[in-house]
Amino acid sequence: MMKKMSIPTSKTSLVLFLCQIISALEVPLDSKLLEELSQPPTITQQSPKDYIVDPRENIVIQCEAKGKPPPSFSWTRNGTHFDIDKDAQVTMKPNSGTLVINIMNGGKAEAYEGVYQCTARNERGAAISNNIVIRPSRSPLWTKEKLEPNHVREGDSLVLHCRPPVGLPPPIIFWMDNAFQRLPQSERVSQGLNGDLYFSNVQPEDTREDYICYARFNHTQTIQQKQPISVKVFSTKPVTERQPVLLTPTGSTSTKVELRGNVLLLECIAAGLPTPVIRWIKEGGELPANRTFFENFKKTLKIIDVSEADSGNYKCTARNTLGSVHHVISVTVKAAPYWITAPRNLVLSPGEDGTLICRANGNPKPSISWLANGVPIAIAPEDPSRKVDGDTIIFSHVQERSSAVYQCNASNEYGYLLANAFVNVLAEPPRILTPANKLYQVIADSPALLDCAYFGSPKPEIEWFKGVKGSILRGNEYVFHDNGTLEIPVAQKNSAGTYTCVARNELGKIQNEVHLEIKDPTMIIKQPEYKVIQRYGQASFECIIKHDSTLLPTVTWLKDNDELPDDERFLVGKDNLTIMNVTDKDDGTYTCIVNTTLDSVSASAVLTVVAAPPTPAIIYARPNPPFDLELTGQLERSVELSWIPGDENNSPITNFVIEYEDALHEPGVWHYQTEVPGTQTTVQLKLSPYVNYSFRVIAVNKIGRSQPSEPSEQYLTKSASPDENPANVQGIGSEPDNLVITWEPLKGFQSNGPGLQYKVSWRQKDVDDEWTSVIVANVSKYIVSGTPTFVPYEVKVQALNDLGYAPEPSEVIGHSGEDLPMVAPGNVQVHVINSTLAKVHWDPVPLKTVRGHLQGYKVYYWKVQSLSRRSRRHVEKKILTFRGNKTFGMLPGLEPYSSYKLNVRVVNGKGEGPASPDKVFKTPEGVPSSPSFLKITNPTLDSLTLEWGSPTHPNGVLTSYTLKFQPINNTHELGPLVEIRIPANESSLILKNLNYSTRYKFYFNAQTSVGSGSQITEEAVTIMDEAGILHPAVGAGKAMASRQVDIATQGWFIGLMCAVALLILILLIVCFIRRNKGGKYPVKEKEDAHADPEIQPMKEDDGTFGEYSDAEDHKPLKKGSRTPSDRTVKKEDSDDSLVDYGEGVNGQFNEDGSFIGQYSGKKEKEPAEGNESSEAPSPVNAMNSFV
Repeated sequence: MMKKMSIPTSKTSLVLFLCQIISALEVPLDSKLLEELSQPPTITQQSPKDYIVDPRENIVIQCEAKGKPPPSFSWTRNGTHFDIDKDAQVTMKPNSGTLVINIMNGGKAEAYEGVYQCTARNERGAAISNNIVIRPSRSPLWTKEKLEPNHVREGDSLVLHCRPPVGLPPPIIFWMDNAFQRLPQSERVSQGLNGDLYFSNVQPEDTREDYICYARFNHTQTIQQKQPISVKVFSTKPVTERQPVLLTPTGSTSTKVELRGNVLLLECIAAGLPTPVIRWIKEGGELPANRTFFENFKKTLKIIDVSEADSGNYKCTARNTLGSVHHVISVTVKAAPYWITAPRNLVLSPGEDGTLICRANGNPKPSISWLANGVPIAIAPEDPSRKVDGDTIIFSHVQERSSAVYQCNASNEYGYLLANAFVNVLAEPPRILTPANKLYQVIADSPALLDCAYFGSPKPEIEWFKGVKGSILRGNEYVFHDNGTLEIPVAQKNSAGTYTCVARNELGKIQNEVHLEIKDPTMIIKQPEYKVIQRYGQASFECIIKHDSTLLPTVTWLKDNDELPDDERFLVGKDNLTIMNVTDKDDGTYTCIVNTTLDSVSASAVLTVVAAPPTPAIIYARPNPPFDLELTGQLERSVELSWIPGDENNSPITNFVIEYEDALHEPGVWHYQTEVPGTQTTVQLKLSPYVNYSFRVIAVNKIGRSQPSEPSEQYLTKSASPDENPANVQGIGSEPDNLVITWEPLKGFQSNGPGLQYKVSWRQKDVDDEWTSVIVANVSKYIVSGTPTFVPYEVKVQALNDLGYAPEPSEVIGHSGEDLPMVAPGNVQVHVINSTLAKVHWDPVPLKTVRGHLQGYKVYYWKVQSLSRRSRRHVEKKILTFRGNKTFGMLPGLEPYSSYKLNVRVVNGKGEGPASPDKVFKTPEGVPSSPSFLKITNPTLDSLTLEWGSPTHPNGVLTSYTLKFQPINNTHELGPLVEIRIPANESSLILKNLNYSTRYKFYFNAQTSVGSGSQITEEAVTIMDEAGILHPAVGAGKAMASRQVDIATQGWFIGLMCAVALLILILLIVCFIRRNKGGKYPVKEKEDAHADPEIQPMKEDDGTFGEYSDAEDHKPLKKGSRTPSDRTVKKEDSDDSLVDYGEGVNGQFNEDGSFIGQYSGKKEKEPAEGNESSEAPSPVNAMNSFV
């Protein structure tokens, strides 16, 4: 029989973790079996030892336990029985030991202060919880005191004392001003560990009256404020410089005691001018790397996770240009108890021996005491099988009545450890868990594994038989595994049949039958061959198979390892593939894959498509396969292979590829071994142990690869211990109390021998603990239960077989499972930047409370109400995620003049922690949106009625509306702009004294105290006068500009123009006649001598008639024209400059923001003041210049 592999155990100890830890007696993870086995109680969840509760909320003291039968629960308070039934405020959750003390309905938390302990009991024993000390948190008020102003000379030092009230837990101290802004700190001004504010030297800018110390009590989410402290700095010239003097600590030496694992904080703050610089050293040693940090401008030395090695003298030196001073702090590191070996549950059979070991360390050395079922072992009922020897309990010849729960207490002056470990004595006859008559099917020459999962107490012996009356199986052709599995490494046809597994112990015997069928391997007896086909020809590949008659094969064809093209030219037959009318894109590798439920084989061939040769040419083809393969020089780890090359078919062989088959582990599967140049016909091959090798050779030339050669003879190498260990070992918890260890199992040929197993080992990192190991087979995962939440573990997995172990594996670091974070971020502060943007700050949560990999923080924020409407509505919460240990973030897209709430939560790989208290903030007013509408109705000769709607989003309190309007003529030129302010409570306006038959353009917007919002535009026309008579231009007040109607298209005007033109023509003819007669026209002479400027229509520069042209309506505007043709003002352009309405015009604004720019471009002459139009003169005015 093959040697069985197991973990070495102590001669007196058979340790087993029920369902998980493997040792002398393993309980399989079979749910039905677990429900039937008795088990003493195990505490699974309990409240922390020091439990500070919120006095405003119900007190929940947790105590959960498991066991079979389910345990009952009881409590003690301050060492005496706590009768829950007599207190109406106290209830216990069903099927649980958790207490709920009702504070919110009349109870007082102070009445329930004390030390609580839970006991979980069933017929097999009693487990107890830690002593849970319940204390309500306290946040007392600041004592009133009269604070005198501090008058300090410039350059002197100053200490502002905080002296916060004593709270539970102690408060967090910070200094702020009246505006709730943190006071700036620097190397000169900083806060000490005691909360006081230290000034190394005061400066004039330190004068202020609002130095306020705040104490934040996180447990009750309250902040207490000290009365403001006044500091007045008076100057004296010159300022005297001073050498350093220590403000804290005082003297030249001091002492400090810190506990192992805590954070060591040492502080030195010095006075002096110039401001001293602090430097830290450790006398006689170096500051620990990777654990040392400097805070508070190097005034605080921080060492995390301190150990006894950190004890010693730490020296701080304060130095400036005038001198230095130093202080030595003697640090002693003590230690509360910590586990070296915690006691572990024992599952024993009657008559067996075992030990419980409880070893702890600390400074000072902790004392060890034992309890049995919660009672000191000295007064517990006697058990003749039990003997206490210090930190060890020795059990001899245990019986079922020996079952109990033992408690180990390790304590010193700095704390205690309490661990429960049960001894469960089980007497169980054998059980076989593998289903009866299970059928196993394997391919010939493959390994066969027949299961026989079992359980019993004492541990049963397993025997295998073949056939109904067969003899017991023995010999090297079988491998017997500890879990009952029978392995046949190379199953042959004669291995088929019925196998019987027998499990027996002193309490009974049971057997189970399984059946093994051996199937013929699937083979491709006619493989597809390499083809060279001319374009538009036909290609055919064969794939003829042989298989076991009871297996149903499926044949699949692939092209270049992908599905065949969806093309009707590809015809798939029963044992062939035909391609019609081949084209160049059909080039490639075609693979035939044959699958059954037990195995799979494949073969490939290359199709090369060539053009039809114009003349006969040399045929280049792939080489013929090599032949006559021979193995020589067989050694344990090497062999020499030689062969004879086949015909190279007009293309020289470039190289040979050697492949191998492992008939023991993967029959029918060929693997790449190596390749050699085409001139070489022998090669020395490296081999692995426990592989049944056969080799084949493939020749390669420029055309392609030959068919494989016939296989060589088989060569079975000897077994050896594994050469390598599993790769990709990981330890990642899936639950808060477990560690899942996974790895990539070795492949068959990597096992190097029969009986491949894995030794899985783990131990908690940075804890002086021994490795815990378990050996498993046929799995790639192992789950460790009962771990602390999110602690680092060292993990390693080592391969072994029947011949020994692989080399020592490397260790990897994993973590047990994450749990939801425990606390919410504190000190959440919101700084509103503007009406749509805010910045939120928070303090990072302690990493220990994250209980997982810190992924970041989530900020939940939502709008509560609009301050302008005062209406509440449900708004979906928005979430922003900030990755990593970021402590601030921006909140964009806020609505102006609104009230918001937010909270912050920390996120790890498990999920989100509790939310911080909701923080309320408000956004300031913004500019409003445009009015919802603008309607112009009731046009008359000189008036229009305007109606409008208030802005959809006022974004504040509306103060007024602004109406601007101006006339537009038919050439789309704009007249002067008139502006009117309208009270915010108005919704309509009647404009009077307008010009008749005139188009006006209106611009309308709303204002808040912040400014003007987006404007809305509209156009309207007053109706025409029935008499067609020009009215004088009357403005709406002084700002109203008149506007004449364009009369160039009026009939009477056209007639008048014709008459004037005829009159001018007659005058010209008369003048011409008189001139030809030689006479002078006296009037003309006077005109020549005294030219009247009113009768000169010509410009001096270009000879045109002023700005008038009879083709004015058809010519493009000049550079000096007032407006382009497109005067569109979009509604959404809220504060756009009106410069866009002309070329090169710079708009200007008054101090109140109103627009005072001209809409027209620069003119050649300045327009007249008053209400006259600034545009070109009308044709009527042009005529007046001729007469």
